[in-house]
Amino acid sequence: MEAEAAVAAKVIVSVLLGGFLVLFLYLCELVLLRPRGLRSKLGKQGIRGPPPSFLLGNLSAIKRLQSKGHSTATKTADPTKLHHDGDVASIDHEWHSKIFPYIEQWRNEYGQIFMYASAHLQQLCITDVEVVKEIGLCKSLNLGKASLTSKVVGPLLGEGLLSSNGVIWAHQRGIIAPELYLDKVMGMVDLIVDSTTSMLRSWEDEIDSKGGIAEIKVDKYLRNLAADIISRACFNNRYDQVEDIFNKLRALQKVLTKGIMSLPGLRLLPTKDNRETWRLEKEAESIILKLVKQRIEASGEEDLFQMLLAGAGDSKGLSQKKFIVDNCKTIFFAGHETTAIAASWSLMLLAAHPYWQARARAEVLEICGDNPLDGDMLRSMKVLKMVIQEVLRLYPPAFFVTREAFETVTLKNIVIPKGVILQIPIPFLQHNPDIWGPDAHEFNPERFANGTFQACRSPQAYMPFGTGPRICVGQHLVMTELKVLLASVLSKFCFSLSPAYQHAPLFSLVTEPGHGVILHVRKV
Repeated sequence: MEAEAAVAAKVIVSVLLGGFLVLFLYLCELVLLRPRGLRSKLGKQGIRGPPPSFLLGNLSAIKRLQSKGHSTATKTADPTKLHHDGDVASIDHEWHSKIFPYIEQWRNEYGQIFMYASAHLQQLCITDVEVVKEIGLCKSLNLGKASLTSKVVGPLLGEGLLSSNGVIWAHQRGIIAPELYLDKVMGMVDLIVDSTTSMLRSWEDEIDSKGGIAEIKVDKYLRNLAADIISRACFNNRYDQVEDIFNKLRALQKVLTKGIMSLPGLRLLPTKDNRETWRLEKEAESIILKLVKQRIEASGEEDLFQMLLAGAGDSKGLSQKKFIVDNCKTIFFAGHETTAIAASWSLMLLAAHPYWQARARAEVLEICGDNPLDGDMLRSMKVLKMVIQEVLRLYPPAFFVTREAFETVTLKNIVIPKGVILQIPIPFLQHNPDIWGPDAHEFNPERFANGTFQACRSPQAYMPFGTGPRICVGQHLVMTELKVLLASVLSKFCFSLSPAYQHAPLFSLVTEPGHGVILHVRKV
């Protein structure tokens, strides 16, 4: 018996040692050999970058530079600069290099294309517009959404349209995109006007109660408005029926932002933030499934929700439940958060630039008169469109376009090895003086007077909705919502920035006003 026990013990020890050896070799390949190989292949092509440290890559340097940038920005912030000087408020729109100072520093040091490491993940940061153009033209599924995206925002977006790849992504886009084509969106104008009018009534009540002028922090109003529109347009529900979903997703967004620069493996540990993430994710899923159950039991209209339910029967590798939940979360979050933020920046910039506010208002009043807004009127508003395009240039809601090479690809004679993550920092292109001219950091909607292709030297540098086959499916809905909102506000109100407004763009998965947008509003 003792001999048998000894043999068994030796077998167990051998198995354990073998398992540890396999794990050790795998970790060496993952965190040492593979990253070193990828960097070597890129380095032989003349691409350089900051030297990484073991395990962390360049994360420590990134955090140090961001902390230094934040400290500098805080010390130099001066609210008195927001007071009007003639027609224009002196607001610094060159915000992107302060939020992501490491991109600015390393681009200046290593060139328009440089590599760096987030832990063991090798990233290629690209601000060369010709390479960006080729990325936009690449239709191969071998260049897909970076797996890092699903790791960072998986609890928020799951494997929905924004984070999936391959046939799963193609199937989801085939269902969702047709429901948001321009002709479908034009059919939503009355609904968008109705929701906007309801919100503006509350502004009128507030102005009346304050004696003719009110200080309004517009952010929450705009989030609720965008949520109401996406709920009604795509899911046939009013905002108050699905408010809990938006609250959970907003809370998830804030928690996930904290962990952007953490090691990937730490997201598996039961830390306080991770436990909060798991709780919110579970609660959001539960509410969505309850909504799905109610919809199945009722005879729903043929809206986007109905199309998702139908498409779940052929979900291409995802379970039906996951297909529905992940795409509902994606549409609820992306469909309202980016629109609300763009609306906030639009009102801030129009408040800061009275000339453009007056010019846009004159156009709206000339086209609309006393008639209710409709699609034809919106199409005629050229000045308003220019204003929105310039807002999205200066403050694009999404900061990065990311792709991952699932197989080796070649872009502008650069061989991108399998496993490298491509990263395009949108504001660094949209603020580039070499592309947009010496006034690149200024608010000048006139640059779009002859359309996007005449606005700058390289129109591929303008990508507020992304680029290529994965360009945002909701861009027509976003533009229509912004036109309706701004036209409605301009026709009813005059507004200026409150002295309490603090200009502090904040990256929270999207780029939003860090302290909100506070306006002084009165009736026209």
